Amino acid sequence: MTPAILLAKKAGIPHDVLSYLHDPRAESYGLEAADALQLDPDSVFKTLVVDVEGVGLACAVVPVSRMLDLKAVADAVHGRRATMADVHAAERATGYIVGGISPLAQKKSLPLVLDETAILFDRIHVSAGRRGLEISLAADDLLRLTRGMLAAIARA
Repeated sequence: MTPAILLAKKAGIPHDVLSYLHDPRAESYGLEAADALQLDPDSVFKTLVVDVEGVGLACAVVPVSRMLDLKAVADAVHGRRATMADVHAAERATGYIVGGISPLAQKKSLPLVLDETAILFDRIHVSAGRRGLEISLAADDLLRLTRGMLAAIARA
């Protein structure tokens, strides 16, 4: 049981936990999850930690089928520009390891921006806090639990 799953249970939100056997040779954790669980890659979201000038670390949650628009996420959190955060800084701040960073129940509460395409789905899938483990929940519930915001932060 991960902190992300415990938070969803404690909050009483409808969710499902999905697991698959993670292949350490996988090039993309998110696409691996979508493929292994036979999910639409547009409904599987990756959690990326960014360093935003004037803000600090923040989480960007985008579909695994798309790329993060760093300028858009910086604009969303009212920062100047964004770069991908250092791996060790991301792991320290979230309490999770890369490839298993969940947007839920992070060690340090980081500003969170969820790509607006999430509202197209009844449920989205995000890491449950460990490689090979996903949690399925409504985008609105994710936003409520993380105090996040919705914005157009993904690009093709």
